[in-house]
Amino acid sequence: MLHTLMNSPFQCDFDLMLRMLKTGDELLMLQNGVLAAIEGSGALTSLLAAPVTLYVLQEDVDARGLSAQISTRVKLVSYNDFVALAVKHPQQMTW
Repeated sequence: MLHTLMNSPFQCDFDLMLRMLKTGDELLMLQNGVLAAIEGSGALTSLLAAPVTLYVLQEDVDARGLSAQISTRVKLVSYNDFVALAVKHPQQMTW
């Protein structure tokens, strides 16, 4: 399943999302969801402990001026990569 985190981890039910993540799932952070990928944040620590692959949308990171603060343990992706993830995962959940 593809999970897309579009809201700040402080403005959604982040704990519920963490409980819903299953082995083999992928999580794409976009819009204000990119805040969860900031190095050293509690949100990132929780996500790194989850059994999922983490992605963050490069364009939204750049738009927020966060390039230097995003963890290197999260893969930066383009809109084309976003489309490929959506095609790969027919089931999706937006947070």
